[in-house]
Amino acid sequence: MNKNVGKDVRRSRRRVGIRKRIAGTAERPRLAIYKSLNHIYAQVINDLEGVTLAAASTVDKGVALDKTGNAAAGAAVGEAIAKKAKAAGITQVVFDRSGFKYHGRVKALGDAARKGGLEF
Repeated sequence: MNKNVGKDVRRSRRRVGIRKRIAGTAERPRLAIYKSLNHIYAQVINDLEGVTLAAASTVDKGVALDKTGNAAAGAAVGEAIAKKAKAAGITQVVFDRSGFKYHGRVKALGDAARKGGLEF
């Protein structure tokens, strides 16, 4: 059996549990992340209106990196999302790790976003 199938199912369950407890509002939008094997993505979302307020990823042209699947890439995306969120007038967010462990790229993104001025 492919062990990654079980991992994905467990992550999906964790993600659903997290989303039951948190939601993005106009005052505190949700900072949602997704990481694939090669890239990491972040969005600031107002769930009440269903609108993405800011987004950044390793695919963006503004984030120039040699490697996109490491912690340095997560930190670069964290800085970029913090800058875009501050430009949109957002200082407080709710962090949605989407079922991923708060470790490695996810932790680097969170720490860089905090350093960039976001509170969560």
